[in-house]
Amino acid sequence: MERRLYFLFGDLVSNAGVGALVGLVVAVLVGETWFPVLGMVVGMIAGGGVALPAAVVLSVPFGAMELMLPVMLTGMTSGMLLGMLAAMGATSSGSAGALGAIVGLVVLAATYVLNAYVRASHRPGMGC
Repeated sequence: MERRLYFLFGDLVSNAGVGALVGLVVAVLVGETWFPVLGMVVGMIAGGGVALPAAVVLSVPFGAMELMLPVMLTGMTSGMLLGMLAAMGATSSGSAGALGAIVGLVVLAATYVLNAYVRASHRPGMGC
């Protein structure tokens, strides 16, 4: 993962923005009368559908390899979570965007932690 401030800012803005956008889209698509599993599946598909074009556009200024994995994971994860919550009537359209942005930041943090762990465990002389 990138350590320069420009790219860190790009990761933060990209993941929070995609998460918020997916949250709003899923809140519009999924109704309270849906089964939660169906809301989760529709949310995952909608999240992937929103995240893919966003990742393509955002990869030009911020780099494709560093951006694609967390943004796509943010789209699908926030879509699944917010799809289930929307089907249960536990979220409104106003809070869906904020919750989607939070999910995006959590996914980004998890991606950075996992990347640091993988890099540390594969250093020369570590016996891997």
